[in-house]
Amino acid sequence: MRFLPVNRQAILVELADLQQTLVLLGALQASPIEGVQELVPAARTILVQFAPHVIGAAQLVRRIAACDLSGSVQRSDVLVQIPVRYEGEDLAEVAQILGITTEEVVRRHTGSEWSVAFTGFAPGFAYLSGGDPVFNVPRRATPRTRVPAGAVALAGSFSAVYPQASPGGWQIIGITDAAMWDLARDLPALLQPGYRVQFVDIATQVEAAGALSNSISDGKVSEIKSDQAQAATNFNECALRVRATGLLTLFQDRGRHGQAGQGVSASGAMDQAAFKAANRLVGNASHLPVLETVGGGLSLQSVGENVVAVTGADAPLGITTADGRRWSVPCHAAIALADGDTLSLGQPLSGARCYVAVRGGYDVAPVLGSASTDTLAHVGPPALHSGQLLRVLPTRHAVVAELALPAQELPAPDAEVVLDVELGPRTDWFTPEAVALLSAQRWQVTPQSNRVGLRLAGEQALTRAVTGELPSEGTPLGAIQVPASGQPVLFLADHPLTGGYPVIGCVAPHHLDLAGQIPVGAWIRFNPVRAFAELVPAAADGGVI
Repeated sequence: MRFLPVNRQAILVELADLQQTLVLLGALQASPIEGVQELVPAARTILVQFAPHVIGAAQLVRRIAACDLSGSVQRSDVLVQIPVRYEGEDLAEVAQILGITTEEVVRRHTGSEWSVAFTGFAPGFAYLSGGDPVFNVPRRATPRTRVPAGAVALAGSFSAVYPQASPGGWQIIGITDAAMWDLARDLPALLQPGYRVQFVDIATQVEAAGALSNSISDGKVSEIKSDQAQAATNFNECALRVRATGLLTLFQDRGRHGQAGQGVSASGAMDQAAFKAANRLVGNASHLPVLETVGGGLSLQSVGENVVAVTGADAPLGITTADGRRWSVPCHAAIALADGDTLSLGQPLSGARCYVAVRGGYDVAPVLGSASTDTLAHVGPPALHSGQLLRVLPTRHAVVAELALPAQELPAPDAEVVLDVELGPRTDWFTPEAVALLSAQRWQVTPQSNRVGLRLAGEQALTRAVTGELPSEGTPLGAIQVPASGQPVLFLADHPLTGGYPVIGCVAPHHLDLAGQIPVGAWIRFNPVRAFAELVPAAADGGVI
């Protein structure tokens, strides 16, 4: 095994093949290592995220290197049958690539029993291995901007079903109506790691169409109430009414950590320090959900008396009373609102995102343990809409903090921001000139950026030394992934768990909040800091970090 640097809170373990990867994953799950927070398995790697204050990187490497890889993976007794209409738009092209007929593609795809090797990319997206050896299909040269939900696809030796409409580069051979992801189930992801999967051709076996969940337990349906439904029932307390939402306003908190097995990333507030500061200012526990709004335009009217605070971006704030009087109020301070007062947020002068906390906290139902909205995975409460009533919970804390200062100076839309970056894990996939260019030139944040990532544009593109396809592997928050265009994407809170493009480096953890506040149009310079690999000795048995 080989150990590759990611950042000070993660390492990438590279194995010889999928079998070794699954054996090591099983060993780490059977005997958990204290301090390991998340395991993200992929085709030939496991991304290990850990708490440095609990276990050091060197000790972690030694513990993992000592694991026995000679075992085997036990097959699950759960079999899921998925009915498919084999009419995918790439079916004929796949047949041509493989040198067989379309009928033979279908026969071989349905004639093998697949198994769920790992999950990632999106909630409910399972990478299926163990199919017919004939399947070794390259991804499309140009990914589609939209792959429909239920698309049955091939890439390399893997097969998968897209759980929702999303961009993708896999070859589509069919479509299914089976729901890969459903929050009404106890286990929202239909396909769990280790499950056995059989595809059924509807055209020849219509009777199999009802066999979707013949081996899945009929667990109780989880009851998920929305905040709107709760607010509509027996409302007689304080609330905030949404008068305008701005560009996008979402509920966010610390995020839903520990859901990698379902293919769900953590998400959460883009600026964690600002999120916690907003709660502290109104006297809340630091983990309670807040509103995250990008740009200006959010307007909230107080129903009853409330105390709020706005942190994050430097945005002008104003209060309009019920009788029309107006005045300005400061950011980073507790603000008392009387019944009928309306708080309005203007366009930020610096930074991109503001956080609005209310004393007592918002009454919003968590989904998978968090109230955060993941815009890529479509998990969590929906975005706010005009007229919505946000119920406020009774006050649990009595202390309200004094005026606070922003955690750091935030960039204006035309500013230049310096982000510390730790090179790895796939720096060696790029030419020495490209590695030098990463920090030598500046990169502009394009309008295509969002909570998933900052799409960057530079005068010169980054060139690769290795031109082959990289098997999908775990990608952490702050990863700088470089697609075929050579223009980087800096992954933010709603990034996919796994990715198929090499990561040249990762933004240092201490600059992640700053990265979440960089507005469109700003410029970024990457500053390579001391390589993480230099801080950890070589692992035993020839392992390298």
